[in-house]
Amino acid sequence: MELNLDWEFVADTVMGGVSQGQIEHSIYQGRPATRLTGQVSLENDGGFVRMASDLTPDDDSFDASGFREISIDVFGNGESYDLRLRTTDLNRPWQSFRTNFTAPSQWTTHRFAFTDFEAHKTDVAFNPSRLRRVGILAIGHAFAADVAVSDVRLYS
Repeated sequence: MELNLDWEFVADTVMGGVSQGQIEHSIYQGRPATRLTGQVSLENDGGFVRMASDLTPDDDSFDASGFREISIDVFGNGESYDLRLRTTDLNRPWQSFRTNFTAPSQWTTHRFAFTDFEAHKTDVAFNPSRLRRVGILAIGHAFAADVAVSDVRLYS
């Protein structure tokens, strides 16, 4: 099942950081894609730029219990990025379920089982029936972020 995502940009400036970036919706390397670019800075306790999308327009949960995997088609600059999932069970912005991937300089499909995601700063178990948000983050070290995403799909 292909997800129709409405990506939005967020940077660490919401917490006092100074990272900068943007997203652009365009044809990138032959595919319709959303491209996250920017400069990740660790100054002022910062360190991320992100593109994320809620799965429903009303911040409610999306029932993904019939699926076991998620895939993303990415093109990037060889850096490592995070794929993060949030459920309606999480109520703090720093909580998530996460895994990482490398974005090579050619279109590549990365496929992850829901069991590949590690809980971050939560004791709550991942519940796919309460999936709410998908995010791609450039995080963890100072670098130039450049990653494009063309498709996000769920698999049973």
